[in-house]
Amino acid sequence: MPIWRIAGSYFEACNCEVACPCVFKSPPTGEDCTVLIAWHIDQGRFEEIDLDGLNAVLAAHSPGHMLEVKWKVALYVDELANRRQQDALTQIFSGQAAGHLAGLTPLIGEILGVKVAPIQYRSEGNRRSLRLGDIADAEIDGLPGQDGGDVTIGNHPFAAVPSFPAVVAKSKQMRFSDYGLKWEVSNKNGFFSPFVYQSA
Repeated sequence: MPIWRIAGSYFEACNCEVACPCVFKSPPTGEDCTVLIAWHIDQGRFEEIDLDGLNAVLAAHSPGHMLEVKWKVALYVDELANRRQQDALTQIFSGQAAGHLAGLTPLIGEILGVKVAPIQYRSEGNRRSLRLGDIADAEIDGLPGQDGGDVTIGNHPFAAVPSFPAVVAKSKQMRFSDYGLKWEVSNKNGFFSPFVYQSA
């Protein structure tokens, strides 16, 4: 198994009301859960391959309780990556290379595909935004708490990113259209935080 480690910034946006109950292993607030998850790698290596500055996006559709039904997922890796970097990103974010994301593989019923695409990831204060070519875009803003600071959820049992509290956010928009799936929502749930994934 390859040795690797990546660290950076992540955010997600879904169609649940704020805050998404799926992270507590509860049903989504609607009939399904549709989510975009984006990662920007500040520092990363996969064996000897440098992954600094690259991005990846996962789109998922769960037609019900996320732990009780099988998801459809699509993976997108950064067009700025060379062939070896694209392969490394694919292995990491599909769960093939072990690490935290490998725990999601039993929940996936269908991998719709893996595409190389232009990915623009922005992090500005408490705002996170994504543009995935003409396939998807999303923008979320952190939800201010009683004292004006971040609202956070920590130690939740079902998390895209372990070991970091998730900052609760609300979407300005979240749009996706590919593989016959299409959704467009606003004023729904978002989370963001730093992330660290590694092989062991």
